[in-house]
Amino acid sequence: MSESKKDFFHEQEKIEVVDQNNTPLAVMARDEVHRQGLFHRSIVVLVYNREGKLFLQKRHRNKHLYPGRWDLSATGHIKAGEAVEEAALRELKEEVGIVPRQLKLIYTLKGSKETHYEFVYLFSAGKSLEPPKPDPCEVESGLFVDAEELSSLVKNFPELLTPGVVYFWQKGLVFPPP
Repeated sequence: MSESKKDFFHEQEKIEVVDQNNTPLAVMARDEVHRQGLFHRSIVVLVYNREGKLFLQKRHRNKHLYPGRWDLSATGHIKAGEAVEEAALRELKEEVGIVPRQLKLIYTLKGSKETHYEFVYLFSAGKSLEPPKPDPCEVESGLFVDAEELSSLVKNFPELLTPGVVYFWQKGLVFPPP
């Protein structure tokens, strides 16, 4: 899909507006939900390689939030009428071309000003046997990092990362204990 068509599609993307308790209220265009600062839902998916390294994606420079920063493996909004896990599977396939064997919900973050009013569902796709194939309209590049490398990035270069990477790292959710 060309970048201009993708931009048009994303402008038209409809998502559910929810209240502070995550109860659906209405369906609106994603850009309008963001403009008004309304509560809504999103997903984040963690993908690891055979060695247990985490895939980080570099957000496309045309993204509205955090362009050019390193983000977790796949992220996105839950479309109106879409199940949470269905959204995670869709975003993972769209952004990095991976269809996981399983998804596991590992954390839910309540919507707040700090999350841009998003209720965030964090999933793990576990270890992928297939290499990521990032969509160049969504993701500029990607790399695998181990816990030590990510720790160094969070400590020394947080401005290169999205707040989500830093937050989930600090909560100990990115590399669960063995």
